[in-house]
Amino acid sequence: MNSKIGRIRPAQIAVAAVAALLLAACGGGGDDKASSGANSAATPSASASRGASESAHNAQDVTFAQGMIPHHRQAVEMAALAADRASSAQVKALAGRIQQAQDPEIETMSGWLKAWGEDVPAEKADHSEHAGMTGMAGMMDDAAMKELESASGAKFDTRFMEMMIEHHEGAIEMAETEKAKGSYAPALALSDAIVTAQQAEIAEMKGFLGKK
Repeated sequence: MNSKIGRIRPAQIAVAAVAALLLAACGGGGDDKASSGANSAATPSASASRGASESAHNAQDVTFAQGMIPHHRQAVEMAALAADRASSAQVKALAGRIQQAQDPEIETMSGWLKAWGEDVPAEKADHSEHAGMTGMAGMMDDAAMKELESASGAKFDTRFMEMMIEHHEGAIEMAETEKAKGSYAPALALSDAIVTAQQAEIAEMKGFLGKK
């Protein structure tokens, strides 16, 4: 049991590493830190806004953020279902880690878009936010989301992992495109972290499912 849980360590390291990189990109010099006082405890979106003005970005960076935000939101929505539907402690723990990692990333990318004067994808209470994005890599359609919502116990565990593997594979594809074509340093760092973390989570889920 512990060996399976241990597989996630690279993902946790990646999340910590990109958080440090994003903070470094968003922070000022030593004199600024000394004079900032109480303002040093800035919100993630405010820090992201400052960082966005300090590094050049291109159209790909905008596309990445505008696509990854709803992609992450769907992953968080899927993960939230595990709390009262999953029967496996490992699945519940994995879902919790997904929420903890991706919620702050949504906040960070939203901060970039605001600083760049670009639209932040609107968040809606139902699946309609994702209706026009089912062509995006790894996105679940409305029927798949309803299937997951109606499942429970071992059936939920299996479908959650099968769907999340596909979802993660899509996020990795998007992140690899950003790494190849983007220019904004914090977005490139986030892309690296997404690839590392989600590859580790895919391996973990395949292990739970008995796949190679």
